[in-house]
Amino acid sequence: MGGPAGAQPQVQGEWKAKRIPNPAYKGQWKPKQIANPEYKEDKELYLARKPLKHVGIDLWQVKSGSIFDNLVVADNLDEVNAIIDATFKATKDAEKAAQDAKDKAAAEEAKKAADAAEAAKKDEKKDDDEEEDKEEL
Repeated sequence: MGGPAGAQPQVQGEWKAKRIPNPAYKGQWKPKQIANPEYKEDKELYLARKPLKHVGIDLWQVKSGSIFDNLVVADNLDEVNAIIDATFKATKDAEKAAQDAKDKAAAEEAKKAADAAEAAKKDEKKDDDEEEDKEEL
C-alpha cells in the first residue's frame, strides 16, 4: 500500500523510498589501478610516420540508410574548413530538401494505404450488414 503501485499522492503526498544506512559503503566504486612495470610512454605513438595511404573505419549504424562521404584526415584546421565549405556546405541544403521530399512522399503513400485499408474495412462491414439484412428477410 505504501509503494508506487498503491500510492495515492493526492491523499498521502509523494511516495519516497526509505533510505537504509549501509555501514559497509566505501564511496563510489572505482577499478583497481595496478602498476605496470613494463609500461613506457611513447609520445610518437599516434604520429603518422609516413604519408597515409589507407584509413580503416568501423561504423555502426543505428539508423539504416546513413551515408558517410567526404572523409578528411588532416592536421591543418584551415585546410579541413576549406574542404568542408567546398563539399558538405555546398550540398547539405539540397540533400536535406531531397530527403524531406522523399520522407513526405513516403508519409503520403502510407496515409493513402491506411485510408484504402480503412475504406476496405468499411466496405466489408457494409457488405456484412447487407448480408445480415437479407438473412433476416
